[in-house]
Amino acid sequence: MTPRSPATPGPLAHDFPFDPAHGYGLDGLLRIPAPAAPEDFADFWSARYAEARAVDTAPEIGPAEDERDGVRLHGVSFTSVGGVRLGGWLALPLDGPAEHGFVIGHGYGGRDAAAPELPLPLPRSAAILPCVRGMGTRGSLPGVPGDAASHVLHGITSRDTYVIGGCVADLWCAASALAELLPPPAGAGLGYLGESFGGGLGALALPWDGRFAAAQLTVPTFGNHPLRLTLPCTGSGESVRAYHREHPAVTDVLRYFDAATAAARLELPTLVAAALFDPSVPPPGQFAVHNALPGPRELQVLRAGHFPYAGEAEERAELRGRRERFFGRWLRA
Repeated sequence: MTPRSPATPGPLAHDFPFDPAHGYGLDGLLRIPAPAAPEDFADFWSARYAEARAVDTAPEIGPAEDERDGVRLHGVSFTSVGGVRLGGWLALPLDGPAEHGFVIGHGYGGRDAAAPELPLPLPRSAAILPCVRGMGTRGSLPGVPGDAASHVLHGITSRDTYVIGGCVADLWCAASALAELLPPPAGAGLGYLGESFGGGLGALALPWDGRFAAAQLTVPTFGNHPLRLTLPCTGSGESVRAYHREHPAVTDVLRYFDAATAAARLELPTLVAAALFDPSVPPPGQFAVHNALPGPRELQVLRAGHFPYAGEAEERAELRGRRERFFGRWLRA
């Protein structure tokens, strides 16, 4: 589908010591490729997925905490890989049984509430909003840093210990917990929503999990690590860049956690919202994720990400409408 251009063109005023567009226009961004995968990339992730699916997630629902946007919100907890117990929120429709299910990832600040992902894309939907390991009060774990700059480096010396792999597994286990609590209607697939950190995790998680039928990835991170390592930013990528300067061999680990490399194997319908200007997540990495997708895909071009700008509310409203149409098409197909 032809991408929609932002309604408000022109450069954005800023005081960053670098260009958050990194010199790219839309034409150049649409040509950013995905890095080649390691030979055992699929074997590595398939094994991680099998491990997660073997977990008895033992989900537990807490008392209702809020009602809004057509859902009742409960606390929820579940077990993930490594025996860690994580929490989050479960959204249940106020009227009648759930007809659709969603897993909703969060940004790299964690989440301490169910907002802003509500309302859900489709009426009569349920959703699990997990806090991945180390993130937010309901994902806090001893020994795992809770701030993005430190969290993104936790266990990075090995592909087997890198915390990002554990966070991907947490999404798979959240999907298992949701399916146990609310078995889906026959033939129904899950939807996935993820923004920034959650967008990158989604790109890594979804190619291996046949339970999902459609996804939205908004300003996804972790795309095209070799290029990201050359681009300054204010987000978690800057910690990785600093670490790489002292430990260049980390590139061998990062190859397994590249969202664009994984997206090249993501065949389910995917809506990507990618920004032309973003101080936190370099736009070339975002577009690399979109460009790699081999399946049905849609692109909404945002004027900026992680940065306030004129017309932001209108673009977000347009994206919400597009999201509803997108999931309405693919989850009802």
